Amino acid sequence: MSPHYQTKKRFGQNFLTDKNIIEQIIRIINPKDSDNLVEIGPGNGALTEKLLTFCPRLWTVEIDRDLVSILKQRFMHYKNFFLIEGNALEINFSTNFAPLPIRVIGNLPYNISTPLVFHLMQHRHVIQDMLFMFQREVVERLYAKPHNKSYGRLTVMVQYFCEVFPMLDVPPEAFQPIPKVNSCFVRLLPRKQIKLSAENELILARLVSTCFQQRRKTLRNSLRKFCSEPDEFFSKINLDLRPDQISVQDYVYLSNQLGALNFDPK
Repeated sequence: MSPHYQTKKRFGQNFLTDKNIIEQIIRIINPKDSDNLVEIGPGNGALTEKLLTFCPRLWTVEIDRDLVSILKQRFMHYKNFFLIEGNALEINFSTNFAPLPIRVIGNLPYNISTPLVFHLMQHRHVIQDMLFMFQREVVERLYAKPHNKSYGRLTVMVQYFCEVFPMLDVPPEAFQPIPKVNSCFVRLLPRKQIKLSAENELILARLVSTCFQQRRKTLRNSLRKFCSEPDEFFSKINLDLRPDQISVQDYVYLSNQLGALNFDPK
């Protein structure tokens, strides 16, 4: 890292510096000769440098212009290094990183972690897996089960599309500047087949969002926004329960029942 570079709070920058943690993460990623890797937010290039020695192709996406300049100076002599300057939330991951499929990795700041995961879900058909450093709180939400305070909209939608594997807890001291929270490296594996699938994923997303906007109220209360007699149309679910007390599969059932009512999610 250049001694003249100052981290920027607006980008939520906390750079990974612990060499032991970096080595453990590389072993978890386990890059192969056939991999097409996309690293979001390479920062000071701590992971980038290691990955370039293992994979034939490494794309990086960086929004900070100062870091873009530093990364170019440091890595542009590598023939397997490619850099895109821009906001990952605005990038089409289905078209910009040929050949497909891709593996997506990154040490993500809290302020974009949730919206980025939802963005990547739209491109899951081209993604082999995703390996991210998140705040521990985010991973708890991703991995939560019903009847848990961490269980919410993010939980249901991510677990519908992916299997979630927490891989490594990382202390604050592994970063510079040192954050005030613990972190966790997690793997998200898109499901090749969904056993109980939603007939309309837009309806599922709308339903889950609506229910968790009023998570302390009963499901019956939320479902009245979609139909006047919810007990008649959703008989397999106890509607006295709250949104955080039913499974992902239960939400799929509710969603498909709404679809049968010709509900328009737009």
